[in-house]
Amino acid sequence: MNAPVFRPDAPWLAPLAGWSDLAFRLLCREQGAAVCCTEMISAKGLVYGGRHTEDLLLTVPEDSPLVAQLFGAEPFFMGEAVRRLRGMGFAWFDVNMGCSVHKVSKTGSGAALLRDPALALAVADAVIAAAGPGRVGFKLRLGWSEGPGRSGDVYLSLGRELAARGAGWLTLHPRYALQKFSGAPRYSALAELARAVPIPVIASGDLFRAEDGVRVLAETGAAAVMYARGALGDPAVFARHKALLASGRVPSAPAHAEREKRADSPAEREALMRLIQRHAELARRWSNRTALLKMRTFVPRYVRHIDGARALRQKLIHCTDWDALNAILADIPFCTDRA
Repeated sequence: MNAPVFRPDAPWLAPLAGWSDLAFRLLCREQGAAVCCTEMISAKGLVYGGRHTEDLLLTVPEDSPLVAQLFGAEPFFMGEAVRRLRGMGFAWFDVNMGCSVHKVSKTGSGAALLRDPALALAVADAVIAAAGPGRVGFKLRLGWSEGPGRSGDVYLSLGRELAARGAGWLTLHPRYALQKFSGAPRYSALAELARAVPIPVIASGDLFRAEDGVRVLAETGAAAVMYARGALGDPAVFARHKALLASGRVPSAPAHAEREKRADSPAEREALMRLIQRHAELARRWSNRTALLKMRTFVPRYVRHIDGARALRQKLIHCTDWDALNAILADIPFCTDRA
């Protein structure tokens, strides 16, 4: 597999549990995503042959560079998972130390590792030993929570240690784990981390639009950005990101009301329809039994700004086959062709 790239004009697609399957990754690559990550994979599930793990690892040659993201809190299983993935042809890996979802953190995995830096480093040592230096990234948050008696800020000390032990890159979502997605990201922490370590730092957190990503790059000196929720709402964010960088313009932070606005020209509407059609085509080919269900959840995200989006969601709930989906799409006000 090709090596990941770390440049401002090479935006990444984040690992999105339940969303970033092969079809969505290929769609985002067509829109300009330079590097994609798999959905988050349980190291134990991989080692024990979990029934859904094979679906999460489905890939094709054009799905490259691809980074396999793992979560777990036991060094042995994390190292063994990497060894097995290498045997399958994977070469680049990411360890999730930032997920605060309870079913992950309750096992000591994800962001819970920020409460135990010694264990986090033991996990890192096992994974780097199995993958090789420079082939593993680590997704971090500022710490578990803020304040005395809590884990506090660990991202700088842990980031330095990870870099010294052979990490290839770091990704920082600059919130505490207990914040989840509330409050404002502390982007200044990205700048601090970028100055503190000799390896690339990828910016994450509230990058909903290309303007957000380009602005954070300029403010922090991060090597690249990673789009997550921004890509779910608009896979064309990657193309917009590249176009905005090429223009040389650094946008200012928009007011909240402005964040949700999207251009509403006939050309924009047609581009959105083509994107939906292309996603449906890829989903039918690659998402197997979950394809239609996923499209029923993706489409409302894509058209949330148009009039009638709420009624459209209600229709999609009752959609049971592809012909029905095509008929629903044909009734979208800006649609001119069937999917």
